[in-house]
Amino acid sequence: MKFTEISLRGAFLIEMEPKTDDRGFFARSWCRDEFSTRGLNTQIVQCNVGFSDRAGTLRGIHYQQAPHAEAKVVRCTRGAVYDVMIDLRPDSTTFGEWHACELSVENRLMIYIPEGFGHGYQTLADETEIFYQTSEFYHPESAVGVRFDDPAFSIDWPVQVTAISDTDRSWPDFAFPPREGKGEDA
Repeated sequence: MKFTEISLRGAFLIEMEPKTDDRGFFARSWCRDEFSTRGLNTQIVQCNVGFSDRAGTLRGIHYQQAPHAEAKVVRCTRGAVYDVMIDLRPDSTTFGEWHACELSVENRLMIYIPEGFGHGYQTLADETEIFYQTSEFYHPESAVGVRFDDPAFSIDWPVQVTAISDTDRSWPDFAFPPREGKGEDA
C-alpha cells in the first residue's frame, strides 16, 4: 500500500498496489504493520457499509467526541463519492481546515481519517456503497456533527443535494473556540 499524507495533519490517502496477472489482480486493503509503522491507529472494532440509491445523497458530517473518538479507514466499493473530512482538533495546526477527494470503485483509493475529524460524503453516482473500518464502537451519546453547509467551513459540494437527513441538515453552526491570549478582534 502507498500512503500519502494530505494537507490535514495525520490524514492519509491510501492507494492499493495491485498485483495483476491474467486472472485479474490481488491487493491488500489493510495491513496492521503498515499502519503502525506510520503511527496510525491500528485498532479495528467495527466495519460498516453505507449504501445510497441516488446520486447527490449527502451523509454527514459526523464524528464521535472523546472518550469515544474514532479513526476511520474509508473506501468506495460501488459507484463514487466526494469524501470530505474536517480537522476539528483544537490543538492541531490544521484545525478548522477541510479536505475532499473522490473515492470510487474505479480508483480504489482509501482514506485514513484520524480521531477528532468530522467526516461526510456525497454520492456522485446512483447505487453507491462505501465500506469503512472504525477504531471505536458507535456510541450515540458521543455522536455529534457539523452541518454540511456551515459557513465556518464553506465546503464546495460538487452536485446538488438530493437527499439528506433532518439531523444532518440541522446541526448548529460550528463555534470556533477563542484563541488563547487574543482579544475579540484577533
